[in-house]
Amino acid sequence: MLRVPLAAVAASMLLQPAAQGATPAWDAAVSTAISGQLARYEQALNSADIDRIMSLYARDPVFMPQNGSPAVGREAVRRAYGHVFDSIKLNVRFEVDEIRLLSDEWAYARTRSRGTVTRLGNAVPPGPEANQELFLLRREADGQWRFARYIFSTTNPPAQPD
Repeated sequence: MLRVPLAAVAASMLLQPAAQGATPAWDAAVSTAISGQLARYEQALNSADIDRIMSLYARDPVFMPQNGSPAVGREAVRRAYGHVFDSIKLNVRFEVDEIRLLSDEWAYARTRSRGTVTRLGNAVPPGPEANQELFLLRREADGQWRFARYIFSTTNPPAQPD
């Protein structure tokens, strides 16, 4: 009865080092490619360029903003960004904390962003904007790494009551 679990553990221990150590050049290339996509995303967010943002998303994306329902599919993600840019203007910078290759076709990036947000349509001065983000990326048929799933949450301190 213990042979099956023990065999599974032994197999995973044998495969794990091979998977981790076999592709350092590939990992570096993936990290460079994904870092480039994140830099393009930062630029597109700051310029409210929905078309450019959508070029960074996979064919079947899910965008999961804080305090909102997930936007599933390209058209829903496009609409979600439209709503964002109708209400705010961002000026943020991303810091990449971690990029990990999960397989030949999947990777993730963990980032933090910090900057300012301006609420459109009112006279309130820009305020602080800070988030932590997780991107799940898929390498598509054209070789490009694109965002398949994206979720973020604020790291701003809670608002204090007046």
